Amino acid sequence: MRPSIIIMIVALVIGISVISIGFLLNEEVETVENTLTPYEKLEKYKEGLEKINQYNLQILIDLEKKIVESDDIHLEQIKKEIEVLKQVINDNKTELEQVIKKLSEMQDEK
Repeated sequence: MRPSIIIMIVALVIGISVISIGFLLNEEVETVENTLTPYEKLEKYKEGLEKINQYNLQILIDLEKKIVESDDIHLEQIKKEIEVLKQVINDNKTELEQVIKKLSEMQDEK
């Protein structure tokens, strides 16, 4: 009985330590985020949009590949998914262009 209690206490201490360290590290990240300039925040946002766009383009390529390789009855559903994805990609491109334009204006002001 005693070894199991000791193991439970050790596991509890380790768990609390891991949670505490994670909490402290998370606070440091938030502090760094708060010290970013508007330009740096917009730059990070732009990078995120670019990653999302790349991911969406890869999904689109995969879906189009499925259509080419498919004799499936669900072909119409895949085509609808492609149309929705194309719209999302176009919206993302538009927003990305606006962010790049704003970054350029902010860079010129410096």
